[in-house]
Amino acid sequence: MTRTAFTNVRIFDGSGADTYLGDVLVEGKRIVQVTRLPERISTDDARVIEGRGRFLMPGMTEAHTHFSWNDQPSLAAIQFMPPEEHMLWCVRVAKRYLDMGWTSAIGAAAAKPRLDVVLRNAIDAGEFPGPRYLAGSQEITTIGALGDNTLPHMPFPELSFGSVCSGPEEIRRSARTFIKYGVDHLKINLSGEYIAGLPAEMSPFAEEEIAMLAQEAKRYGKRMAAHARSSESVKQCVRHGIEMVYHASFADEEALDMLEAAKDKHFVAPGIGWLIRTTYNAAEFGITEAVATQMGYKRELEVAAASLRAMHKRGIRILPGGDYGFAWMPHGTNANDLQYFVDYIGMTPVEALRAATQLGGQIMQRPDELGLLKAGYLADIMLVDGNPLENLALLTDPAKIQLVMKDGVVHKDCATPVPDHAALHLGGTSSPLVEEGVKEALAEML
Repeated sequence: MTRTAFTNVRIFDGSGADTYLGDVLVEGKRIVQVTRLPERISTDDARVIEGRGRFLMPGMTEAHTHFSWNDQPSLAAIQFMPPEEHMLWCVRVAKRYLDMGWTSAIGAAAAKPRLDVVLRNAIDAGEFPGPRYLAGSQEITTIGALGDNTLPHMPFPELSFGSVCSGPEEIRRSARTFIKYGVDHLKINLSGEYIAGLPAEMSPFAEEEIAMLAQEAKRYGKRMAAHARSSESVKQCVRHGIEMVYHASFADEEALDMLEAAKDKHFVAPGIGWLIRTTYNAAEFGITEAVATQMGYKRELEVAAASLRAMHKRGIRILPGGDYGFAWMPHGTNANDLQYFVDYIGMTPVEALRAATQLGGQIMQRPDELGLLKAGYLADIMLVDGNPLENLALLTDPAKIQLVMKDGVVHKDCATPVPDHAALHLGGTSSPLVEEGVKEALAEML
C-alpha cells in the first residue's frame, strides 16, 4: 500500500481550530495519522514530503459549479458551442479545478443535458483528472424565464440553455428525463436573472409545478438545487425541501427565519462573485459599473451582502462557488469567493476556509470522510506555499498551490524544489545527509 508522509507542515484541519505544526501520514486512499509536534509519525516505507512549515489543508469543495460554462461573455455563447467541443472543454476545465485544489464539486447545471453526467463518469473511471463530482441536470425553467433562449420565429428547444417547461406534467417529463440520464440532482430556476431579462425578484414558477419536481425527486431518491434570488423563491426551496439554495440575495426576514429553522437541511451557495465581478469587472465586455447599476446588479450586491451577513450570524451554512466560467470570472479563479466572504459577508478567514472544506464534505453528503484532515478521512489534501489565513489570495495563485492529492493520489506536485541536500527521516526524526556520496547520487538522479 502506498504511503505518503507530510512532515513539518502547518496544519489547518478544516474544523476551524487553530493551526499547528505537525505531520500527516497517508496510506492508500486515507489519512491514517495526524500528529502535533513534538510527536512525530513513522516515515518507514513512505514517500516523505518535507513541509518546511508550509500550509497543509483539506482539498476544497466548489458548491455551485458550471463546468460547461466556457469562459464566454453570454449565455448564448455557452449554449451554441457544439456538443463535441463542449465535452472536451468540460474535461479540460475539470483538470483546471483539481490543479487549483478543488478536489470536490457540485454541478449546478449543465449547458447540455448529459455533459455533467458523462464528465462525472469519466472522472470516476479514472479516464481524466478532475474533482469528485456530483452531476446536475440542465436548468429546468419555464417560458420566458432564465434559460429560455427560443425566439418567436425559431421555437426550437435546442436553442435554449435550459429545459423549458410549463405546467406540472412537463416538469414531470423533464425531471424523469434527466433522472434517466443519470444525474445526481435536479436544478430548477425559481427566480429571475437580470442578464436574462427577468427581474431577480421575480418568481416565475407556480407552487404546483415545484411540488411536482419535489415529488419526482423524492420518488427517485434525487436531491434538488435551485437558482433562487428572490425572497419567495427561497421560501419555495424551504417549503419543498430543495436542499441546495443558489444565491438567496433578496431573502427577507421570513425567508431567513425559515432557512434558520431548517438550517440542518439546506446549504446556501450564493455565488457572490458573480454580483461583484459583473458590477465591477465586466466593463471590457460591455457591462460597465453604470450598466450593471442600471441592470440591477449593484443594488442586488448591496442587498445580498446584508442578507448573507444575517444568514451567517444565524448559523446558516454558506459555501463558496458559483457561476465561475464567464469571461469576467473565468474558471480557476473561484477562490476569490473566500476573500469576498470576508469582505462582504463578515466571515473570518478561518470561517471562509472552513466553508470550503468541512462544509464541503457536508454538501457532498460525506461528512464523515471528506473536508477534514483527520485519521480515517479520505486523503484530499493541498499543500500551499504561504499562509492563506493571512492572505486568502494565495489560493488563487497556481504557483502557491504546490501539491494537490485526491484519494491519496498526488495529482499536482510542485512541492519539492531541487535540493542541495536531502533529508533523511528515521523513526519520526529528521537530520540532514551530508555525506558527499549521497549528494553525488542525488545530483545524478536530478
